[in-house]
Amino acid sequence: MSNIRIGHGYDVHAFSPGRQLILGGVDLPCDQGLLGHSDADVLLHAAMDAILGALALGDIGAHFPDTDPMYKGADSRALLRAVREMMKERGYKLGNLDCTVIAQAPKLAPYIEQMRRNLAGDLQTELENISVKATTEEHLGFTGRREGIAAHSVCLLLPIETPPFPDGAGKPAL
Repeated sequence: MSNIRIGHGYDVHAFSPGRQLILGGVDLPCDQGLLGHSDADVLLHAAMDAILGALALGDIGAHFPDTDPMYKGADSRALLRAVREMMKERGYKLGNLDCTVIAQAPKLAPYIEQMRRNLAGDLQTELENISVKATTEEHLGFTGRREGIAAHSVCLLLPIETPPFPDGAGKPAL
């Protein structure tokens, strides 16, 4: 049987005028979005990297390269669901995911619960297994100067338990 696995993910994107700001699959009201080949959802990218890291499968760039036109403007929620399938194919399920978004602006508190619901739905897990937090860097660094947004994620993956007698085959007589 496989072992419990832990992964860490980190991502960062610069702000860019004329783009939507999408975090955790939520389209936020903001005068600028994040620059990236896909929708640049920094939160989901960090979450995917944590899961891929726990599986020892590299990072999202190895699976969804920004040099591939197929991923131009890609919906990061669809990519997250593809990562979920990679996890399941290898015999794992999410134990929990803990995410921190680092942004001076905009204020994220009103959107955190929807972000959690999006992650839980896409990862096919209970809401209680998903944590999303937001913090500022007190005007320090690139996030503090409102040049971009960063995110960290840590996940725990658990082996999927298989029933001892699949489909009733081999069940002892009562």
